[in-house]
Amino acid sequence: MGEILTGGCQCGAIRYSARNAADPAICHCRMCQKAVGSVFWPFFKVHLPDLEWTRGRPALYRSSEVGERGFCAECGTPLTFWHVNVETIDLSIGSLDDPTRLEPIRQHWAGARMPWFNRLAGLPEVKSSASPEEILRRRPFQHPDHDTSEWSTPGNLR
Repeated sequence: MGEILTGGCQCGAIRYSARNAADPAICHCRMCQKAVGSVFWPFFKVHLPDLEWTRGRPALYRSSEVGERGFCAECGTPLTFWHVNVETIDLSIGSLDDPTRLEPIRQHWAGARMPWFNRLAGLPEVKSSASPEEILRRRPFQHPDHDTSEWSTPGNLR
């Protein structure tokens, strides 16, 4: 059947499980950059029947004639890209409960890659000084990295 990966949005309003993940990659195209608010988008593919929305469903934005992007309407987390009329959907690696499970194996639209991208690993590092206790004292509203039977969205300002 294939390994099952789970994930969802930042606030927990949307959760999913996906089987048979394939082709983890990153995209450098300008459309992906703007859609995810970053300089590249890490994603993986699953066949539509291998994706189950276990809580909520993404809102959709038709970003081009050939594609729709799915995101959480509550917190804004970018989740999917679907090439219209194709039997696979792309899901954000960052939305996985454990994003370390998928390592990208290729890059798309490398011609649009930021000229400094390959130097990122060499930048000086600043380690977090926050202890687990300090992080808990900050009372994060982010959904935990696992399924829950219920979850409210305490960070929702509406």
